[in-house]
Amino acid sequence: MGEVDVVFRKFDGKLHRRATELRLGEDEWGTWFGVPAGTEVDYVSAGITRVDEHRGVRLIPRDGWYTAMFFAPTRNLEMYCDITAPATWTGAAQVTLVDLDLDVIRTHRGKVDLLDEDEFAAHQLSYGYPPEVIRQATDTAQQVLTACRDRTEPFGSHYVSWFNRF
Repeated sequence: MGEVDVVFRKFDGKLHRRATELRLGEDEWGTWFGVPAGTEVDYVSAGITRVDEHRGVRLIPRDGWYTAMFFAPTRNLEMYCDITAPATWTGAAQVTLVDLDLDVIRTHRGKVDLLDEDEFAAHQLSYGYPPEVIRQATDTAQQVLTACRDRTEPFGSHYVSWFNRF
């Protein structure tokens, strides 16, 4: 279990946010990270640092267009999934994701929503998203929405096994 710098950039390459997370291991879904309560998240684009009050585990798939953070029941939100370009690793100590604006959330009560469609539409123009990026992002968002509603893994309860290791 080692520390990894998890970096989010926008499509234009500007730093969006970053945090140091603990690499827990890998399985068929991808690489899992632990995020202890008290983890500082630097929201560089907003100029603020936020301290996570709730423990979480993050999944970064090997080649998927998302990353999902699952939270302990102490938080109302069970899952927050950023739609991203596939992760790029720099050695074992840093992973970078390009945030493509769309987000899927699920509460512990099971409510599922797609967020930031307006931001995605605006950035298609201002960042000049290529048609393939637009297609991959929208297709992935719809797939994640369906998987979250149906609780299909890895958006079911599999993440709990990673909480138990951390």
